[in-house]
Amino acid sequence: MKLILRLLLTALAVVVLAKILPGVAVEGYGSAIIVAIVIALLRFIVQPILVLLTLPITIITLGLFLLIINAVIIMMADYFVGGFNVASIWWALLFSLLLSLFQSILFSLLNESK
Repeated sequence: MKLILRLLLTALAVVVLAKILPGVAVEGYGSAIIVAIVIALLRFIVQPILVLLTLPITIITLGLFLLIINAVIIMMADYFVGGFNVASIWWALLFSLLLSLFQSILFSLLNESK
């Protein structure tokens, strides 16, 4: 139940960010839910592999390269989901930063309601 609620909150954040950011577009709420699922799967499967492969760069940049990895995850979600469009890697970077911020706020509200 908590997983479904987290996915719905992430989809809500995707819709809000698509309305705010001009370089990001999502066609509807169904596409936003699919984007939330795809991002969750990519973060679960692909992100650990990318972190492991880019570990030397991540160490040299003191972890800042992880922001680029998050932007790549967003660009991959753009590739896999038809109703989701990100204009460039810079919009993906801003989108991933704001999505992480919104998720932390929404998930903290979810934990406080217990």
